[in-house]
Amino acid sequence: MTNEPAHISDHAVEQVIGRLLQLGVLVAAGVVFVGGVLLLAHHGGTPVAYSVFHAAPEGLRSILGIWRGAMAGQSDSIAQLGLLLLIATPVARVAFTLVAFVLQRDRTYVVVTAIVLALLLYGLVFGNA
Repeated sequence: MTNEPAHISDHAVEQVIGRLLQLGVLVAAGVVFVGGVLLLAHHGGTPVAYSVFHAAPEGLRSILGIWRGAMAGQSDSIAQLGLLLLIATPVARVAFTLVAFVLQRDRTYVVVTAIVLALLLYGLVFGNA
């Protein structure tokens, strides 16, 4: 057994990233579609009062609340979960790219990608101001 790093070609990384993005968007679109259909089935005939502003329910203001609502079958939470998956797709791309750069032992890109990922995660977690 050698201590040589496993070489991962840039083309292979690009192919996997492309598939990751495609899959993420398709899954997110499917979840939003299912949530939208359920939302219309349950509330499609409800009259709308545009003169009164209704804030998002408390359960839709946090990732955990959205997850719990989606697991309980709440249509608005399912649609919101799909949007969260859509937001998570490029973040997953950056995380995968970080792993690829670590495996390629490209220190410069590891540092830059780690900073980008940290900023993305910081913005997602603390960016509600």
